[in-house]
Order: sequence, then structure tokens, then C-alpha cells
Amino acid sequence: MSYQRMWKTPKSGGRSASDESAESYYGVPPIHKPHWKWLIIAYFYLGGISGLSYVIAELAEVTGDATNRVITRAGRYVSLGTLLPCPVLLILDLGRPERFLNMLRIVKLRSPMSVGTWVLVIFSGFCTRSVVAQAARDELWNRFKCAPHGIKAIQSRWMGVAGVPFGFLLGGYTGVLLAATAVPLWTKNALLMGPLFLASAASNATASITLVLCLSKAPHRALVRLERLEMCSLVVELGLLALNRRQLGQTIGRPLREGSTGRLYRFGVQGTGIAAPLMLTVAPMLAGMRPSRWRLALSSLLTLSGGFMFRYVMVIAGHRSADDPQATFELARRGSQESTGSVTDVNVHPVAPS
Repeated sequence: MSYQRMWKTPKSGGRSASDESAESYYGVPPIHKPHWKWLIIAYFYLGGISGLSYVIAELAEVTGDATNRVITRAGRYVSLGTLLPCPVLLILDLGRPERFLNMLRIVKLRSPMSVGTWVLVIFSGFCTRSVVAQAARDELWNRFKCAPHGIKAIQSRWMGVAGVPFGFLLGGYTGVLLAATAVPLWTKNALLMGPLFLASAASNATASITLVLCLSKAPHRALVRLERLEMCSLVVELGLLALNRRQLGQTIGRPLREGSTGRLYRFGVQGTGIAAPLMLTVAPMLAGMRPSRWRLALSSLLTLSGGFMFRYVMVIAGHRSADDPQATFELARRGSQESTGSVTDVNVHPVAPS
């Protein structure tokens, strides 16, 4: 069958077959949407918190004083607690445990999924080391009379610093993983997806540590430092969200404006998860008020809920973007214009589905 016959369509109001196919693709999505749902959403969320909690804890250990040791202690335990479900979630999503093991047979630097799997494995070693060292500092091993062999050797703070890059990678590679697909909503701003997920992970990790310290009655100096860090992370995240949505355009960015995902993005991610915590943080700070534990706890809960909604919206909106033929053709048309330097419209002829 010739290429022209394959794309032949009935006459409709004088419109050509190429015009009709470019607008509707005969009702068939030109790309397959990913199968990712709740398991991957939870993995993105917990993995980001774990990676950046580790980063915050180890940097506080190296650069801080006795006050920062409280942050280090909470951050290390939060990092391990949120890391433990991650391999389980990945294996459940893959369907069979051997698939996860097969991914460890080789390293593909051009594959975000392969790199991410190895980052998770390597980071798990650093995270476990830091918790073992923290347990020794807290004298938990003496209480249970089961101190690991060579406990003094792993207590070096510089061994913890060596794991910081892997914490950053774990927090941000999930955005790169989404951008490496053909989904227009994810791949249009490929360079922004990694920093966007990293900024969200930083705010969520800071909120998690703050919540733990609020419940444990930590010193106010530690809470003030975390409050400032969370505020900076939220501001960066809000800026990246605005830039991402602006560059998506009207067609590709439709899932973030319309329908249930659009409402959840506006009122959940931006409103509940960013604007509300900033108001609870900035206003008392400008008034010179001492941080209140209940206010910080509420702000942290709002930030954490917004971080989860952000990942939910991005994944589900990605499904809708993949089902939208106009978004795919818009992405292809922009790509053609950028590669040729032409500002005129071009005809998009995708490969027909088999």
C-alpha cells in the first residue's frame, strides 16, 4: 500500500486528507501512553524525599554546629524511612522481581531508567551507612548489644559527603526519566523537568525533617534554619512551575489548565502546596515573629501534600497529553521549525499505527 493511500480520508467540506489527519489522526492517539500509575507516583514522591533528606542531613553534618546535628539526625532517619519502600514499589511496577535484577546486569548511560536504577542501588549503600553511623552516635547499638563490625570506620563525615551527588541524582532523575519519553507534556521542556523535580524534592524533604523536629520538640534555631530553606525551595519551585507552563504553550499545556488535572494543578499544587506554605512562612518572618511549632507543622503538611499532588498531576496529565493528537503534532511542528530555522507551518505526517 502506498504512503498516500494509507493516509487517504473521505472528503469533508473541501479539506485535504493531510489537514484532516493533522488535526484528528482519525481519533487514534499517535503515541502510546505510559502505563505508570500509583506505584510510580509513590516512588517518585518517596525517592525525592529520601534523596534530598540525605543531602540536607550530610551537608548539615559537615557545615554546621551542635544545632545542625539535630537536623542531621532527623534527616538521616527520614531518608532511610522513605527509601525502604522504593525498591518494593519499583519491583511491583515491573511485575516480576527478575526484571529489576536484569536491569543491574548492564549500565546504559543514555538510558535514564538504567542510570536511575544504579543510582538507587548506590544511594541505598550510602544511606544505610549514614543511619548505621547515626545509630552509633545515638548509642542504639550499645542498647541492643549488636554493634556492627568496623563501626568507627563508617562514621567518617566525608563518607557521607561522597553520597551527596547520588542524593541529588535520586531526587532529580525522575524528571529526566519523564522527559526522555515521547509524551509532549513531559518532553517539551526536557531541560526543566530535572530541576523542577529536584526543587520539589528539596521542599518536600525539608518539610519532612521540619515535621519530625516539630514533633520531637527540637531547638527553635534548627526550625528557623529549616524554615528558611523550605521557603527558598518553594520560591524556586514556583518559578520553575511558572516557566514550565509558559513554555508549554496553549496546546501542549492543556492538561495543566483544563479538566480535573488542571484544577488540581492550580488549587492543589500551586495553591495548597506552595502559596499557602509561603504565606504561613513569609508573613510571620516579616513580622519578626518567633516560629511556632504548630504553624511550621501545618506548613510542612501542606508542602508534603502539594508535592504528592504535583507528581500525581504530572503523571496523569502526561497520560492525557499522550492521548491528545494535537499536542503530538504541535510538538513535532515546533521541533521541525527549530531544526530548520523556519517560522512557516509544516505538514506533519506521523507513521500510521499498525
